[in-house]
Amino acid sequence: MHHLLSGLAANPALPSELVDRLISLADDDDDVADDLACRADLSRAQAVALVERVEESAMRLAYEGRLTAADIDPVARPDAALALLDRGAGRPEWARLLAADPIRERREKLAACPGLPPDVVDALAADPDVRVVAELALWTTAPDVTARLATHPHAEVRRSVAANEATPPATLAALLTGAGQPAARHCLVCDREEIPFVHDPQCSRPDCDLPAGASCDGSHESTGHRTWEAALRNPATPVESVAVFADHPSMLLRWALAIRQDLPRQAYVRLAADPAPGIRADLAENPALDEALIRVMADDRDPAVRRALAHHPRVPLDVLTRLAGTAKAGNTLLPRIAAASPAEIEDLASSPDPAARMLVAHRRDLPPGIRDRLADDPDAKVVKAVAPHPGLSEAQLRAMVERHGVRVLAKVATNPDATPALLEELTRHEPPVQKAFREIARHSAAPAAVLLACLADRQARPIAAAHPALPPPVITELLTDTDWQVAEAAASNPSLPVAVMSDLAWHRA
Repeated sequence: MHHLLSGLAANPALPSELVDRLISLADDDDDVADDLACRADLSRAQAVALVERVEESAMRLAYEGRLTAADIDPVARPDAALALLDRGAGRPEWARLLAADPIRERREKLAACPGLPPDVVDALAADPDVRVVAELALWTTAPDVTARLATHPHAEVRRSVAANEATPPATLAALLTGAGQPAARHCLVCDREEIPFVHDPQCSRPDCDLPAGASCDGSHESTGHRTWEAALRNPATPVESVAVFADHPSMLLRWALAIRQDLPRQAYVRLAADPAPGIRADLAENPALDEALIRVMADDRDPAVRRALAHHPRVPLDVLTRLAGTAKAGNTLLPRIAAASPAEIEDLASSPDPAARMLVAHRRDLPPGIRDRLADDPDAKVVKAVAPHPGLSEAQLRAMVERHGVRVLAKVATNPDATPALLEELTRHEPPVQKAFREIARHSAAPAAVLLACLADRQARPIAAAHPALPPPVITELLTDTDWQVAEAAASNPSLPVAVMSDLAWHRA
């Protein structure tokens, strides 16, 4: 029954008095409260009533702006108070109260909130639990605080400082080199284990939360390595301190450099030849690559690298066309195609290479002449790409299906201008295309007869059950469907009769 109430709670046509009824039924063990909290029409009074009923909903309502500081007692509802503080909508005195909360997780969450009063920041920086201090080090926007915490005796705090973009560049450089830094005295490993210790990646202890491979021989080496990795990923770390790591033996440290956009060219040359394909794939999307390196990487033996390169914002069009043909990279609108000039669009659309025509066919703002030419293309992949383009006539869409059949049918079904008559034809196509039924079931123009046909398809059935064009008696019948997803979708359908909604809320709860 709960899935029906959850669907009802998400129903946009649910009358306000039935929203009140569902609030009175909500409890901690179902999704009804979550669905109610997401309603666009939930009033402030209803939000407050929902919090009274289900404590956990307070956080979501606070994050969504449905509750204000006036609605929250921080002593009774500390988690909601934290949510408002996290949004910058709480009160300074709440922060002072929560900084002394006996529950560590609350102090930890407070440490990540913006705009904390200086005395609260000082209290959190001196917290007895290092996890609280580390969270402050990660999120504070005060450079003086990160600079101070960079010399903290605990290595975990320093790792957080290394990841914080508010940390001064000189401090980040010092975390990489160790220059002028006192040695850390603790880490999470030696806090808990006799050293030397290496954490078994297959560790079966249920209470153990150490990262896989964490180790300490007294030098806190695994935390130190993660500190370096965080500093290398931090765009505020000076490039001269970073570039030397392009040849480091550690794959993870080299990988951290692949997304940086400020390295000297030689570092990119080195990374482009890295033995790790994951590093090369991340590098392939880096906007800092020049055309010469892009052309070199286009011949990479790894298809994931070539696919990533196709997403580079400045990949030359001739390279991109080649990638689309060899790396299955042309099945979506790529950044370089989205930015193509009118002349480039014309060139691509006129190319003898179907891979080039397919690339441009993914745009949804093509001039009518080009759109129509691509709709008539002899290559099914090109037609499949252009089929969802608005402005195509019913005759053009029908001609696509006649020429290319099942290869384009599902994409034709997604076209916003597909008519009810065409959608009905698509449901009768032989052989049937299961994916097309799912697309038809969510199409705004799908008429009742078409939706009834979609109900016969197992995967399309829950989608069709939520469609407002479905006849109300059918929607009501689907409430008892053996598939709970179908029943929940029917309960969420705005065309469900209000009397049935009322019956669900009052008599079947």
